Amino acid sequence: MSFNPIPSRRGFLQTAAVVLPTILGADDKAGNQLPVVGAGAHTYEVHHDWGDLPSNIRYGNTHGVVEDSQGRIYVHHTVNASSESSDSMVVFDDKGKFIKSWGKEFKGGAHGLHIQKEGSTEFLYLCDTKRGVVVKATLDGEEVFSLGYPDVSEAYKPGDDGKKPKYSPTNLAIAPNGDLYVGDGYGSSYINQYNKKGEYIRTFGGKGKEPGQVDCPHGIVVDMRSGTPILTVADRANARIQRFTLDGKHLDFIAGTNLPCHFSYFKNGDVVVPDLGARVTLMDRNNQVIVQLGDDSSTQWRDTRKLTRDHFTPGKFVAPHGASFDHAGNIFVVEWVEVGRVTKLTKVS
Repeated sequence: MSFNPIPSRRGFLQTAAVVLPTILGADDKAGNQLPVVGAGAHTYEVHHDWGDLPSNIRYGNTHGVVEDSQGRIYVHHTVNASSESSDSMVVFDDKGKFIKSWGKEFKGGAHGLHIQKEGSTEFLYLCDTKRGVVVKATLDGEEVFSLGYPDVSEAYKPGDDGKKPKYSPTNLAIAPNGDLYVGDGYGSSYINQYNKKGEYIRTFGGKGKEPGQVDCPHGIVVDMRSGTPILTVADRANARIQRFTLDGKHLDFIAGTNLPCHFSYFKNGDVVVPDLGARVTLMDRNNQVIVQLGDDSSTQWRDTRKLTRDHFTPGKFVAPHGASFDHAGNIFVVEWVEVGRVTKLTKVS
């Protein structure tokens, strides 16, 4: 593990009856038809390809999205091979106007993205699957510290062949006391815990299907809705959500998703889960499925994701990889498609 500080300027829960989604027509200000998805109090207008991306930036796979306290939207992408700019982080205002970009060092590896307010200052935490690092940065991209290979962990000691286990962190969560939990989703399927100083605490999980084991802990979050912090993991290759205590003990599973990638909570307790298999799952505060948004899971989405955007069906998702509520309850979705795509779901009821 590397920790390099620099001065800073700064049993399955049962799924409830799912509300059947609808896709209707709506007019935007220009008179164009917009798809509408969802139902009842969870109905959204679909704005695909949201944000005015500069001509010198071409998205690669769009992997992470968050909103800061000023309403700015941050999109983390791997950078398309044809992009003139190598910047992996693109920042927009709440209307979609481009503000700035940065993050050339994350090209090809941009993945997990988390925003955290510490005192009066917000920081971004970024996972780079290519370089195998977790970076804490200011909102302008200045590195505060980084965490590298967890070689202090017994789980990552070299094997008899002298080779170290693979490490490729996909996402991270932060507990109320500042502890960091890093999901090694594309590596060895462990979860590594550090304190707020970046000092190693423990490793748990490991590849498998049994309770307490995970297979691609792709997304991870500390759920505070009950008042008791619960570590919630998108156990993607096992097609389930698994919950743990903060010291790594298995609690239970949550049903209702196919290939869960990550989580975002709204202030009313709802949680949005980008489901890689061509849908976005919305759950209530009791983890019961409310509705599947833009569901196209019956199609060959793994093939579609490699195509140009004219092959994408309006109102349908291809491969949702990241999602985030904004302060007003709208949802931003970014997708694992080669040309990248950012969709804003604007709440209409």
